[in-house]
Amino acid sequence: MDNISFDDFLRVDVRVGRVTRAEPFPEARKPAIKLWIDFGPELGEKKTSAQITVHYTPEALIGRQVLAVVNFPPRQIGKFMSEVLVLGLPDENGAVVLIGPGHEVPLGGRLH
Repeated sequence: MDNISFDDFLRVDVRVGRVTRAEPFPEARKPAIKLWIDFGPELGEKKTSAQITVHYTPEALIGRQVLAVVNFPPRQIGKFMSEVLVLGLPDENGAVVLIGPGHEVPLGGRLH
């Protein structure tokens, strides 16, 4: 594993947001869900898609706080533009489990 400096870590802007809208993404090559996430007044709403269909339905994601990298360049996924990268960890079978705060926190808060 390569070591990085603390300054390298600080360049990755990880923020907390709330899922305000979620829809199936049947056009994706692998099963995915489109997400619209509110990061508060500074960043506003951003959208993304995530391969999280094993553990989540669109309806269950509404209102959930999640962590996402917000300073990657936008990426075209089919006809959908992904603006952030939501973060998760693999379960024992490799399916993604989303990462979020253990308590309610203000939207837009940056990971320290």
